[in-house]
Amino acid sequence: MPAIVSWSIALVAVAFVVLVIFLIRTLIALRATLESTASTLDSLESQLQGVTTESTELLHKTNALAEDIQGKSESLNSVVDSIKGVGDTIQRVNQSVRRVSDDIGHRAENRSEQVAQAVEWSQAAMDIWSKWKKRKEMDKTSK
Repeated sequence: MPAIVSWSIALVAVAFVVLVIFLIRTLIALRATLESTASTLDSLESQLQGVTTESTELLHKTNALAEDIQGKSESLNSVVDSIKGVGDTIQRVNQSVRRVSDDIGHRAENRSEQVAQAVEWSQAAMDIWSKWKKRKEMDKTSK
């Protein structure tokens, strides 16, 4: 029996050595994988830092652009208000011109009746004068 025990111990020892060898190979492969992962994470961290920097710059530019647009919008509001004021003034001038032209039109209508009457009276006066002149000439020729 002592030989079986020695062989068993030897077999266990060989199995343990084989196990340790495979364990060492696995750990070496795991170490290479972890180093590659660490390298990838370092690269990713530097890239992420670059993206963060660019994002911050973009955010600052966007804020500056928004402020510029706000300022220009406020300036444009004052221009629009000014144009509205000019439009209101032109509308008032148009209303005044319309009132004056309407007033002139009404006066012209009233005066046209007066002028027509004056023309009729002057025509009548000219007819009377013309007849009176003819009579006077007839009276002179008849004498």
